[in-house]
Amino acid sequence: MHGSIHSLYRYPVKGLTPEPLDRVALEAGRAFPFDRLFALAKPQGAYNADTFVPVSKREYYVLLNTDRLAGLAVGFDPETGLIRVTVQGHPVLEADLSTEAGRAEFVELYARVADLPDGERPVLAEQPGYNFTDQANNGSRMMNTISLINRASIREFEARIGRELDPLRFRANVYIEGLEPWVERDWIGRELQLGGSGGVTVRVVEETERCAATEVDPSTARRDVPVVRLLHENYGHEIMGVFAEVLSVGTLAPGDSVAVPDAATAA
Repeated sequence: MHGSIHSLYRYPVKGLTPEPLDRVALEAGRAFPFDRLFALAKPQGAYNADTFVPVSKREYYVLLNTDRLAGLAVGFDPETGLIRVTVQGHPVLEADLSTEAGRAEFVELYARVADLPDGERPVLAEQPGYNFTDQANNGSRMMNTISLINRASIREFEARIGRELDPLRFRANVYIEGLEPWVERDWIGRELQLGGSGGVTVRVVEETERCAATEVDPSTARRDVPVVRLLHENYGHEIMGVFAEVLSVGTLAPGDSVAVPDAATAA
């Protein structure tokens, strides 16, 4: 079974918009580089930088609870620490997140956009070696993973509900083309080769159960399609995509091949 990588994305700040990538270098046992590197934690919530333990995404400002996040488009330069924010294509902030002043500027902008009450400001969370992915908060099975989406499954879902959906609703790192719909549901425990001989081997570890964040249109920042309910009504589950653990070092780019062994070979 063969497909190809359609596109690659990282999400520097959990809940905010993605950055498309022309290429990404992955390492064994590590998450997507600079993906969910930061998160906006709720003040007085369970997140504590000094005694950090993974907490529920509900402890952060994310699309699940804050639609307006989708209106902030961000670009992050990991070499300089600069984050650039635009709203509807207009630059509104350039701040250095390696400095206290820059972090304060970014937090203040978010508070204004989200219309938080006076005096309520999020905490810009960052933990060395940790990515604020949902799968990283999986109890005793916590691990670093990347997320994959089969675009054919999205299209089949669109046909069922009679609506077009921006694939970016599903906030994956790797979008795959050229496969049959829903074949990824048979990948748990199997290894995939992404990117041919220069790419990486990954092991699929878990399906991605969707939440209300997928209801938000990333282009309008409005909640418009009850994706979770429609998945359940049409398929009896709320799954779209899978998480995979990286097993080898390599580089990926759009257009690279995706090789999936058949079940008999994998066994």
